[in-house]
Amino acid sequence: MSFGHPPHILVVGGGYVGMYTALRLQRRLRQGEATVTVVEPNSYMTYQPFLPEAAAGNLEPRHVVVPLRSVLNACRVVSGSVTGINHAQRRAYIAPNQGTPYELRYDILVGCPGSVARTLPIPGLAELGIGFKSVAEAIHIRNKVIERMDSAASSNDPQLRRRALTFVFIGGGFAGIEAIAELEDMARDACKFYPELSPSDMRWVMVEASGRVLPEVSPAMGLYTLKQLEHRGIEMKVNTRVKSLVDGHVVLDSGEEFDAETIIWTAGVKAHPLLTNTDLPLDERGRIKATAFLQVDGV
Repeated sequence: MSFGHPPHILVVGGGYVGMYTALRLQRRLRQGEATVTVVEPNSYMTYQPFLPEAAAGNLEPRHVVVPLRSVLNACRVVSGSVTGINHAQRRAYIAPNQGTPYELRYDILVGCPGSVARTLPIPGLAELGIGFKSVAEAIHIRNKVIERMDSAASSNDPQLRRRALTFVFIGGGFAGIEAIAELEDMARDACKFYPELSPSDMRWVMVEASGRVLPEVSPAMGLYTLKQLEHRGIEMKVNTRVKSLVDGHVVLDSGEEFDAETIIWTAGVKAHPLLTNTDLPLDERGRIKATAFLQVDGV
């Protein structure tokens, strides 16, 4: 591929893939061989597999993020979002976090904006559900669990205590399973600071619509994980859907109903909405069509 000038490489997204793509490029490219621009709304990369550990306090939040400008010193980092792409004309439309949107020309495109949380039209979910895709959400969940333990320990109202100490996780993939396991362990350990509470006072519930947890691993490993969590007292409700969460009143399609003040939504992701504002080929789920070599199919 010949450009007649040093090519401009645009990396859309500064997550794990985007940051490491730019990092390897700046290490391998010779001086003046190409320029690299990374566009990312945050000034850091979040290593999402460590979010459960950050939520439980086993890792410091600063150990879960990497400042982009400190590692991509040979790249241009733009704090903003790509709102559209015209690949036929090699143009991207940039909305900086502050300031006027503008157009950016490029020669080579690396599309890695990541995914966004996939929500469902469940009544009450938008008002009460907490996602689990950022450090801020992980820390908020940890603080909320501790706050609910404080409230329960300070009250003699059995109904208030039961509601405060009920924690519901919806979605049994990697994120949900790791989050409920880490946070239950943290709360169990924290009980030693609350003479008024014991681990048996808490109720941890995992709701999964399919017939198994951890679909990313083998059925045997998924079953083993389910049994281990049940052994710890965590209620694993597979083949179960949430019908309503209004005002913290959880209604399941099994007919069971109970109250909870902490509801964590980890029921999957979907393609980034940016992709609908591009001329790149998409599949039926709104994802970019790619070959086995991660090249955009037909481009």
